[in-house]
This record gives sequence, structure tokens and C-alpha cells, in this order.
Amino acid sequence: MNEPRAVRAWCLYDWANSAFVTTVVAALFPPFFRSLALAGGMEPQAATSLWGFTTSAGLLIVALAAPVLGAVADVRGSRKRFLGFFAGVGILATALFAGLGDGAWGWAAGLFIAANVGFAGGNVFYESLLPHITTTDTIDDVSARGFALGYLGGGILLVLNLLWVMFPSRFGMPSEGFAVRAAFVSVALWWGVFSVPLFRSVPEPGAAAGAPAGSALSLAFGRLRTTFREVSTYRHLLLFLVAFWIYSDGIGTIVRMATAYGDEIGIGLPQMVGALVLTQFVGVPFSLIFGRAASRVGPKPVVLAGLVVYALIAGGAYFMRTAAHFYALAVAVGVVQGGTQAVSRSLFGSMVPKHKAAEFFGFYGLSSKFAGIAGPFLFGLVGHLTGASRWGIAAVAGFFVVGAFVLSRVDVEAGRRAARMSEFDAVGEAT
Repeated sequence: MNEPRAVRAWCLYDWANSAFVTTVVAALFPPFFRSLALAGGMEPQAATSLWGFTTSAGLLIVALAAPVLGAVADVRGSRKRFLGFFAGVGILATALFAGLGDGAWGWAAGLFIAANVGFAGGNVFYESLLPHITTTDTIDDVSARGFALGYLGGGILLVLNLLWVMFPSRFGMPSEGFAVRAAFVSVALWWGVFSVPLFRSVPEPGAAAGAPAGSALSLAFGRLRTTFREVSTYRHLLLFLVAFWIYSDGIGTIVRMATAYGDEIGIGLPQMVGALVLTQFVGVPFSLIFGRAASRVGPKPVVLAGLVVYALIAGGAYFMRTAAHFYALAVAVGVVQGGTQAVSRSLFGSMVPKHKAAEFFGFYGLSSKFAGIAGPFLFGLVGHLTGASRWGIAAVAGFFVVGAFVLSRVDVEAGRRAARMSEFDAVGEAT
């Protein structure tokens, strides 16, 4: 049934692609992008807002495509093929960051959008494999292990990249700028090499039971129409998606805008990257703690607790002035970030009918990607209108408050019963 080797290989992909989030999205690319924009004559606050808009653009593409692609993968049993394609796009675009010249912020925006599409699109199919290699009893733990490995792997490479940036001459590099570009290449290599075990060891679940012959795309659209018609069957699953959409706005905005915001208020790159390294290593044990807590008291209370802490973090960021403040908030983020996301993923996976896993994880991706659009866009818009990015980061707290309220209305056990009933019906139709 569930092969431990397949579970380990699945978790290792988190180790592989988390380097993109840590080194590129959270640490080095936002200030790098701002430096290109400033070299092109842009005002500092405008450069920060532009980064928010650029972040939103790539996620919009994935948000619109994810449900259809997920349904196609279910119909034809091609999750790993789609994962390979999107990961390849992300890896190539990340490697090409190294060739960007001063003032080339337009090319930087285009390549980042492509890399973000590759990362986010690949995760739709990666996460859709989770219900197929776990059971209801193990899904929380496996999801948390994946996030813990992601924190560890991303943190290890980020430490190395930080050392390059701080001491380039000791590593045979001529400058800090060269070290930043070398770090982008290292992320592409790390992502590619450590993705291999998943493709070798995780089995492809196969096509949906009873899938008829015909165009995969037309069948996919047919399945999506059917899913929308059956919305009442999955009421609590979809209610969770709404909650996840709202509070993921806040999580995504904090991850993607932290160093751009820190750069704007004058915190040095080594200090910001050092704080993010701390976030990674704090996140390793707390991701596992959150997973075990979810197994004991249930996933919903654990996620709600994480959202309370996140609301306090967003409010506190308004008052941030020094590197010490940045470090304090980084520790707080490390405590809740991985665990909240891991338990959210497993909570969703436990309410998903297995025969529609990729399709529903496409909707999960839709929620998270639209959230990633709204949060950074709001951050950029509020900062642009007020002339101060502090108001943009303060506005993020509202996402956690509203998201927690909606999540409190979700009946997890009712959602799981609906998923089991759907699976039973699908087996009956196939026979």
C-alpha cells in the first residue's frame, strides 16, 4: 500500500523547491529587484510597490489555470508529468536571474513571473499526490514532515548563500552582487537535483476510475462543471477553501514582502537574510510540533492558534524600526508559518475525495494563488496611496482575523464524511 520510500521521496521535494521560497522569494530577489528598479530611475517606495504588483501577476496565471490542469491530470493520470513541466520552467527561469543587468527590471519581472508560475503550478500536482501516499491517520504527520524538511533544506542553502553574500572573497567571488547571482544558480541546481527522488519513487496514481475516452481538456472541463454542480456535497471543504484563501493572503504577503519592506526602511541585506535563516531553523521543530498537535487535538484548533499569532505579527510589523525588531518578528513567523501551512494542507487533503485529488488540489491552489494576488497587491496599493508601506503591512492583520472566523464555521468531520461517500459512489460507478 503506502511505501515508506515513496513518502520520503515526496517529502524531499519540499526540501528541493523550498530553496526557491527562502533564497529567492523571501531573501535575495526582492532587494535585488528593487536595486534594478532603482538603477532604472524609479523612486524607492514605487520600487517596493512594483515588487508587490509583479508578485501578484505570476500568481494570477496559476490561479486561473490550476483547476483545469488539475482536472486534466486526474482524467489522464499525469500528475508527475505536469509537475515535471512546471518545475522545469521554474528551475530554468531561476537560473536565468543570474544574467540580469542593472536597470533590467522589466526582464527581472518577466523571469520572476515565469519562475513563480513554475513553482506554484508544480505545487498543485505535488500536493495532489499526498492523499495517495497517506491515510487519514498519517496525512497530518507526512504533510508536517514535508514542511519540516522544506524548512531544513531551504535553511541550509540559505545559510550557504548568506555566507557567500557576506564574505564573497573567501569563496572566490569578486563582489556581493556576483554572490547574489551565484545564489540564484545554486537554487536552480538544488531544486533540480533533489526533485529526482520524487519522479523515481512516488507512483503515479493513474487516471480517474471510469474515465471515458476523449479529449482530456474537454473531459476536464466536464469534470469541473460537475464539481461546481455538486458544490453542496462538499460544503465544508469549500468553506475551508474560502477561509484558506483569506488567511493565506496574510501568510503569502508576509513571506513575499518582508525583505522588500525591510530594505525600504533601511535594514541591511545580511541582517535580513540572517533573520530569515533563523526563521527556517525555528520552523523545523515547530512544523513537527504542529503536526503532532493536530493529530492529538485536531487540525482546526491548531490552525486557529497559528492565525492568532500571525495577526499579532502583522500588527507588530507596523512598529518595526530596527534589525532587532526584524529578528523578533522572524522568530515569531518561524514558530507558526510551517506548522500552519502544513496542517492546512493536511486538513484539506483529509476532506478531498481521492479520485478527484488533483482537481481539488487545483482549487486549493486556486485559493492560495488568488490569496497571493490580493495580499501583495493590497500591500502595494495601500503603500502607493499612503506613501508609507507601514500601512500596507498593518492592513494584512485583517486577513488573519477574517480567515479565522470563517475557519471556525468549518465542520471537519462532516467534510471527511462527504469525501468518503463520494469515493464510495465512484467505486460503485466504476464497477
